[in-house]
Amino acid sequence: MKITTDKISDLNKNQNDPYSSELDFLKNKVTKQGISVEEIISKIADFQVAIPSWALGAGGTRFGRFSYGGEPASLEQKLDDIGVLHALTQSAGAVSLHIPWDIPNDVKAIKEIAQSHGIVFDAMNSNTFQDQPNAKETYKYGSLSAVNKASRDYAIQHNLDVIKIGEELGSKSLTVWLADGANFPGQNNFQESLQNTENSLKSIYNKMPEDWKMLIEYKPYEPNFYSTVIQDWGTSFMLANACGNRAFTLVDLGHHLPNTNIEQIVATLMLKGKLGGFHFNDSKYGDDDITVGSIKPYALFLIFNELVYGMENNPQNPDLAWMIDASHNTKDPLEDLLQSLEAILIAYTQALLVDQKALKDAQQENDVVTCQEILQNAYRTDVRPLIKVAREKSGAAVNPVKAYRDLQVRNTLIKERGTKTKATGL
Repeated sequence: MKITTDKISDLNKNQNDPYSSELDFLKNKVTKQGISVEEIISKIADFQVAIPSWALGAGGTRFGRFSYGGEPASLEQKLDDIGVLHALTQSAGAVSLHIPWDIPNDVKAIKEIAQSHGIVFDAMNSNTFQDQPNAKETYKYGSLSAVNKASRDYAIQHNLDVIKIGEELGSKSLTVWLADGANFPGQNNFQESLQNTENSLKSIYNKMPEDWKMLIEYKPYEPNFYSTVIQDWGTSFMLANACGNRAFTLVDLGHHLPNTNIEQIVATLMLKGKLGGFHFNDSKYGDDDITVGSIKPYALFLIFNELVYGMENNPQNPDLAWMIDASHNTKDPLEDLLQSLEAILIAYTQALLVDQKALKDAQQENDVVTCQEILQNAYRTDVRPLIKVAREKSGAAVNPVKAYRDLQVRNTLIKERGTKTKATGL
């Protein structure tokens, strides 16, 4: 299914969404604060978030998954689904492939399909947390950290193979997330596991193309509940430094213990020039990885406040790779991704409204109350009219979820693909 600009234009014309009066009120308020409305609208329109190839199928839990039908059974169909998201939002112009779940059979054809949707290939993701059919070695007791050298070498080669595929597609970065760790005390020697991991990452890093980046993800627990080798941002930061200046830490919002101050982590990494990527999701207790902004929207805003500050004040930090890494569980996956994109843009826009000079002045005066007021005034501003006008100017749907339903996208996908298809990697 492909949604044309004419269809979207017709939907925008016919919808009953009188946001123009709200926009005028907001413009007047923002202009009085000395903020350029047009500049904000331009930044909203330019903001792009990658969609992971695994996220287009039905979600679920460890106990089961429940399909909505019409799932993409191939990489080609996954790109078509991302094309739908991008057509509706003009904010999903990239895909992040997970290998070996989505190895292209025909690279040229895949690139042509992506190009037809206006999609580029973002970071490549290697999978060494599952044994694949006919695998020569096992990752049961670890991959890059494994005691068994053959398993380490097998995992290193997989990452190099992923880089090779990424080169052909035009990607420029590799994301490494390890499930390596231990479920029981005494199972591993902590120092040996960490040293094996560092040596393995260096082996991969030293064979990367010179214009590539390595993004090292971390997670405090799961699937190993006693220890994980790269358990926190400090370990990731240390490993990135050990590899070189093209290795960076990747922050996943769900990969933290409860009440961790993620915005402080973001600020520290950007100051040191070592924040490379960001995975968006939300959680209540642990790594629930559910719809962005559905649980902790104020925390998301505070994180974006640091991201916006860093993007303006930390030229030593590279451009960030943004990706949604959330599980939709019982939702239509495409609707869930639309909701996540909306939440990301809202938090980003609210952060753009923060008067950084006034905030700095209040901080220098130790005026804690004013600091809080400045942040909360921006957070409590309904910025959706700005997002709507940015979308309309970009040729996107003013209300993507409503447009998705009005166009009966899911029903169309079911008619095209049936109810029994299952997305690869799930």
